[in-house]
Amino acid sequence: MITLINRFEVTGPVAEFERVFDRTSAFFAAQPGFIRHRLLRRTGEAGHYVNVADWEDEQSFRRALELPEFGSHRTALRALSSSDPNLYTPLLERVPS
Repeated sequence: MITLINRFEVTGPVAEFERVFDRTSAFFAAQPGFIRHRLLRRTGEAGHYVNVADWEDEQSFRRALELPEFGSHRTALRALSSSDPNLYTPLLERVPS
């Protein structure tokens, strides 16, 4: 499994960014290898978000990015925000026992 962590700083209307992101989320959720994602909004600071998305493997994630249909999602998000995406490999997870 790999995890995408993508920080967004919204430069356009926040409500529009959330709508566009919701459509992008639905696009990714339909792709092979997608496991789950969460969009987090920074408390007390409007316009700052973090997307945490889990994928089965890096190849599945990269294939989804290469689909022509993703282009319109990328363009819409870039028109409303800047982002800093990075891939991570999970090393430790703990839950209450």
